[in-house]
Amino acid sequence: MILTPGFVPFRKRAGHSQANPRIHPLSVLMQTQRFEPLPLPLGEPPYHYDLETSLPGIGASSTELGKIIFHVVGDTGGVKNPDHQLAVAAAMVDDLSLSTDRRPVFFFHIGDVVYFNGQIQDYYDQFYEPYTNYTAPIISIPGNHDGDPINASQTSLDGWVAYFMQATPHVDPNSRDAPRVTMSLPNVYFTLNCPFVTIVGMYTNVPEGGSIDSVQQQWLTNEFATAPADKALIVALHHPIYSFDDFHSGSARMATAVQLAINDSKRLPNLVMTAHVHNYQRIERAVSDTITLPFLVAGHGGYYNLHKLNSSVGTTDSSTGAHLVAADDRHWGYTTLTADANNISGTMTTVPNAGETTAPPTDSFSYPAAAQYLPDGAVATL
Repeated sequence: MILTPGFVPFRKRAGHSQANPRIHPLSVLMQTQRFEPLPLPLGEPPYHYDLETSLPGIGASSTELGKIIFHVVGDTGGVKNPDHQLAVAAAMVDDLSLSTDRRPVFFFHIGDVVYFNGQIQDYYDQFYEPYTNYTAPIISIPGNHDGDPINASQTSLDGWVAYFMQATPHVDPNSRDAPRVTMSLPNVYFTLNCPFVTIVGMYTNVPEGGSIDSVQQQWLTNEFATAPADKALIVALHHPIYSFDDFHSGSARMATAVQLAINDSKRLPNLVMTAHVHNYQRIERAVSDTITLPFLVAGHGGYYNLHKLNSSVGTTDSSTGAHLVAADDRHWGYTTLTADANNISGTMTTVPNAGETTAPPTDSFSYPAAAQYLPDGAVATL
C-alpha cells in the first residue's frame, strides 16, 4: 500500500450494512489494532455464570413475576465529555425506582467500558463514579477499547479484569468514594444463565471487524447446541454483524462466526445484541425461508461522539439482505429488555440533548422467545 500524506480510510458505502463483505483487507492504518492474547480464565469450561451469584433469589422472584427485565447498552465511557454518559446513567438509575413489574434487575454492558485503552486509572471517572447510584449488578463483555493496551506497560484487559473477573469479591481501591463490589465472571467470554433467557457473551477482541480464535468458535457452537430449549437465546458481541453507519460498518467476520455456530448446532438465537458503533439501530435479516432474526446495535451509551447513519430507516442492503427497521444517530440512550415465556420485548430510551426539553420518540419491539431451530436440510446465511 502506498501511503499518501493526509490519507484516511474510505467512508462506508451508503445503503450497505457491511463495508467489506467476507473480506477484511489489511491496512497499515490499522496496525495498532492487533489480536491481543486473552487473560487466563477464572473458571472452568464452559464458562457459565449464574445470575443468582449476583442476585440471590432472582430465580424465585422472576418466576413469581413471570419475566425478567434488564438494561442493555455499550460504549459508555465518558472520555472528553462525561455529560452524555452521566445523563444516560441518571435515566437508568431512575428506572431502578420503578414498580417491581417494570424495574430492571441488572445491566448487561456490551463493551467499551473505558476509553481509550481500558486503563485501570480511568475506571473511576468512566465507570465507578457515573454508576455510583446504579445499585443493580453490572455484567459486561469487553470491547475493543477495553482490550487495546496503550503501550508495553499495560496488559490487555487489565482494567476490565480488575473489576469484572475477580475470584474474591472485594471493593477495588480505584473506586474511591463510589465503592462497588467486584464481579467474578469466569472468562472474557461466558454464558449468563438467567430466568427465561440465556445470554451468550462473546469477546471479539481488538482488530476492526472483530476476531475470535478457534477455541472461542468451538465454545460458541457448544453454547448454541447446549442452550436450554425452554429459554430464549440471546447472543451478545461487541462488533456488530450489520450496521448502516458511516464509520465502522458491520463485520463479515462476525457474521461468519455466528453463522458457523448456527449451522453446526442447528440452534438460532432469538436476538443478537451488539455495540461498537456509536448510535442505535434495529436491523432484521432473514436467515432461512421461515426465520427472520433481529440484530440490535446499541453503542450510544455515553461516548461523546455519535456515528452518523449512511442510510435511512427502511433501507435493505442488496448485498446482505439486512433491513434497517429503526435507528437514531442523534441521541444517547439505552435499551430495556424484558424476557418472559413467550416474548423478548424491548424499548429504547433516549435522553434529551442540550436545548431539548423532552426525549424524542423511542423504539419498541417484540420477538418470539421460543427456541428456534433450523428446519431439516436448511442452512442459515448471515
